[in-house]
Amino acid sequence: MDNVKLAERHSRNLRKGRHSETGFAYLLTAVTDKRRLLFTQYPLGRLLVAELRGAEASGLVQSLAWVVMPEHFHWLITLQSGTLSALMQRVKGRSAIAINRSMGEQGGIWQKGFYDHALRSDEDLQDIARYIVANPLRACLVEKIGDYPLWDAIWVGA
Repeated sequence: MDNVKLAERHSRNLRKGRHSETGFAYLLTAVTDKRRLLFTQYPLGRLLVAELRGAEASGLVQSLAWVVMPEHFHWLITLQSGTLSALMQRVKGRSAIAINRSMGEQGGIWQKGFYDHALRSDEDLQDIARYIVANPLRACLVEKIGDYPLWDAIWVGA
């Protein structure tokens, strides 16, 4: 089986069992197409951040924490309206348009699908937020989180 067919099958598998319920917390992850290192360019990362914030401003989510890594992002949210699929379609679609426009390019920015994890009531949201924002440290991108520009969490601020 070639890589394209494997990726399509994997994308379908990501949707199996997905359930969106307002008022619940979710950890979402999306990856750039071919793991392209787009967000090593700070201005491109800020375009994605604008879409994360726009989803919150539109009342779709309460954004609890996020980090934009060179080829993916993690986003801890409480879903306020709609579905996870509609939310991610909006964020990925709008950010792709903005990023392509900025680079003077066309084409796919994101891998199909996304990862989601519904958090259980016993999972500590602050611990998960700390884990998310510490990604740049674990990836050895910076020595202290304050040196990394593309993250935020409601408990600690950026």
